[in-house]
This record gives sequence, C-alpha cells and structure tokens, in this order.
Amino acid sequence: MEKISVLGGGFGGIASAIRLRAWGNDVSLYERLPNLGGRAQVFEKNGFVHDAGPTVITAPNLLYELFEILGENLDEHLELKPLDPWYRFYFSNNKTNFDYGPNQDKMMDQIQQVSPKDVDGYCRMLRESTKIFELGYEKLASQPFHKLSKMIRYAPDILRLKGYQSVYTFVSRYIKDDNLRQAFSIQPLLVGGNPFTTSSIYSLIHALEKKWGVYFCMGGTGKIVSELEGLMRRHGINIYYNHDAERIITSGNQAKSIEFTNGKSYNFDKLICNADPLQVTSELLGENKVSIHNRLIQRFAKHSMGLFVVFFGAKKKYPAIAHHTIWMGPRYKGLLEDIFDKHVLAEDFSIYLHRPTCTDKSFAPTNSDSFYALVPVPNLKGNHNWDDIKPEFSLKIIDALSETILPGLNTNVVDIFSMTPKDFKKDYRTPFGSGFSIAPKLLQSAWFRTHNQDDLYKNLFYVGAGTHPGAGLPGVLNSAKVVENIIYS
Repeated sequence: MEKISVLGGGFGGIASAIRLRAWGNDVSLYERLPNLGGRAQVFEKNGFVHDAGPTVITAPNLLYELFEILGENLDEHLELKPLDPWYRFYFSNNKTNFDYGPNQDKMMDQIQQVSPKDVDGYCRMLRESTKIFELGYEKLASQPFHKLSKMIRYAPDILRLKGYQSVYTFVSRYIKDDNLRQAFSIQPLLVGGNPFTTSSIYSLIHALEKKWGVYFCMGGTGKIVSELEGLMRRHGINIYYNHDAERIITSGNQAKSIEFTNGKSYNFDKLICNADPLQVTSELLGENKVSIHNRLIQRFAKHSMGLFVVFFGAKKKYPAIAHHTIWMGPRYKGLLEDIFDKHVLAEDFSIYLHRPTCTDKSFAPTNSDSFYALVPVPNLKGNHNWDDIKPEFSLKIIDALSETILPGLNTNVVDIFSMTPKDFKKDYRTPFGSGFSIAPKLLQSAWFRTHNQDDLYKNLFYVGAGTHPGAGLPGVLNSAKVVENIIYS
C-alpha cells in the first residue's frame, strides 16, 4: 500500500483517486474550493439551477468503470438520459435549423434537403472518422505518451490518417455545403480547439458520438460529482476541502510533500496533480527544477480560447428549443481567427445554448426555463477589460437570442449573471483564463503535451485537460487511466 495524494478535485482528480484506491492505496484528495468538481460547479439562483461545467456526456462507459472497479453499479446512483437530437444547429445566414443526432435516417434526409451531393460524402466521412476513432481513441486515448518512443511508433499511423490536416480540411474533403461544413467541423471547440488548426485526429468525435451517444445526467453534472464523492467516501478516500496548495517540496528526483496556504503540509509516496500543469510548473514547483519539455510548453504553447458564459432564467417556457443548440453567427473562419490568433473581441459571435429544462424540469420553477449561453471569446492574451465589457456583452447575447430562436426573451429574462475569462483565471487558476488549457493542435497533442509522468520527478503525475489525451470529459477521465497504466503496467 502506498500513500497517494491527489491535488485537485475535478473529474481527472476524482477518477485518479478512485482508480488508485481500487489498487488498495491510502488515497487523500485535496481541493482548493469548498466543493469538488473543478469547473463542474453548480449555481442556484431564485429556483433556477445552472451547471457550470461539462453538460455534454459522451463515452458513459468511463463513468460506469469508476463504480465498477469499486464493486458498485452506476445505475443505482445516476440516471443518464440519452438525448435526441444531440445538437440543434441554427444558422443565422439563412435562419434554418439542422438536427445532429442518433437517428441516421433523419440525418440523411436533412442532408438531402440541404445539399443532395453531400449525402454520399457524409457517409464516407463517417467511415473515415471511424478509422481515426479506432486508432486515436480505442488504441491511444488511455495509453501513456510520456516517452518519445511511443510517439515515434504511432507516427506512421497518424500520418497515414492525415493527422497533420485540420478538422475543417478533413470535413471539407467530403462535405461541400458551407453550413454543413460548419456543423461537422465545430466539435473541436467543445475541447478548446480551432477547427482550422486542430488536428484531424479530433474528427474521431463523430464516431465516438455514434458509438455511445450523447447523454444528460438527470440532476445535472453536479449530481455526477455528488455521487462520485459519495463513492469515494464509502471506500475510504480522504477528502479535504478549502486546501489551496502553495508549493510542492522536492528532493532529488522525487516530490516529497505539499504545503498549503492554511499552514498544513502532507507527505506522500506519489502525487497526482489535477491542477493545470502550467500552474504547477510555474507556481507550485516555484524555484525547483522544471524539465526542458515543460519549460518549452510554458513558453511557446498556444492556449485554448476564453469563454464568456451568461446564465439566466426565463419566465416562460421555450418548448421548441433543444437541450443543446449551437447558434452559428454570420462568420466562421474569420471569427475564429479573431478569437484564437488576433485575440480580438469581434462584434459578431456564435453561441452554445444549454437548456437543461428540455430534459430535467427540476432546473427551473414551474412554467420557466433555465439556460446558459456560452460564447467563445479571446483569452486574457487579448488584454480586454472584462469587468467593463461584461454587462453590455451579456445583454447583447440576450438580444441576439431574443431576435432569433428565443422570441421575447429580453422581456422574460430573469436572474442574469455571467462568467468571463477573468473569472476562469481567478476561480479555476487557468493560465490566461483559457477554457480548456492548451489548444489541441497536433504539435500540442500526445507526447507534445505535458507528460502524464513528470520528466524530472518520477512520483509526480498529471491528469486533466492540460495533459494527454486532452480536454473534454472523455479526455480527462482517460488521463486517469493513463496514469494508472504508467504506475501499474
């Protein structure tokens, strides 16, 4: 039995604590906030409930595994409800909807109506996506890439599948209609990437969604966190809240202890960090040595975009609105260039709209709806004054929705509040207030990301969005499997 410390109670940290406890270790988890979940916090205001964290549940088998390895059954604690459609796209250029979901016949009928010549192209795209999924997810997502030899071994496969191309280029090989190209290439934004620069390996998301579907947990993402917390407690994992790490003490090639701002210090045999790796190397390791690999990432990494999130309630119901709607603005490539490259806050925007009351009525009072509208924006490298921008930009988003898919919203909206990249940096310690750590470009993937096992301190490990395999719920849950495989392979 080893003494394991897990720093950070996001999904990566929770999954690591459970997996290492299943091996019989003495596991303690330390969380800076008063609640577990990391970015998966829950906000409540006047009867309206809002999940702040991941609301798209894919690869549910990863959640089932966490209960199974401790001898329990997820179905006794959680209800994962399949969604249909998975996403509804609204295109502002022609004011039409497109439903992306599990019903293949319905999908093909819609594509036929929009662009008959793309029906065959979509089928070919899905077949190619399945090949990428079989390599990029089924073979590699839970495998360690902390050694260059692993990257070299799989490089020919990645090149054969044209991983050097972007997701948008991949989609455009098969789809010709501009709106359909947007609908089928936008998935990288859900893990912090620009579709025009994110490796086409991430097009595996199409096949992943087809294989397992898209779900919503009744009670919300906060319910998942709560039940995982109960699972940990029932199996003897120690959980400490309000523990803000100040520094990691090292000696030679070993991390030895964590010191917290409350004056407490804890020793361990192994340390799993669910904090952003760049925060660990720049702040928590302090004056200690940092590997060349991590220093290069610290200096040259391209970060994911920032997020502006408006939470609000509506005093009326909007039954025609799907659980997930992606409201596409008038520009696509140009807007993404403004966000990722120029760090400009443009006049136009696109919106991911979450309406949990479509599926779970408990998220709002009777005859009301709960929403959040998430808008990709520049991260803090843009040097915008978000305190000044927040009120006007929030209302601008509400007005855009009111004029299109939520008519009358601006007279029925209640209890508005917002989060900006500045809040992400303050609340979640994300470098530059980015929403998903570093961006998922090819040269920032696998071996090129922060390694799951530190190059210098062999008992220090990383899980979460900033390490392999990347952001998104499947990514961070798989990062815990990667660390488990490193330790016990």
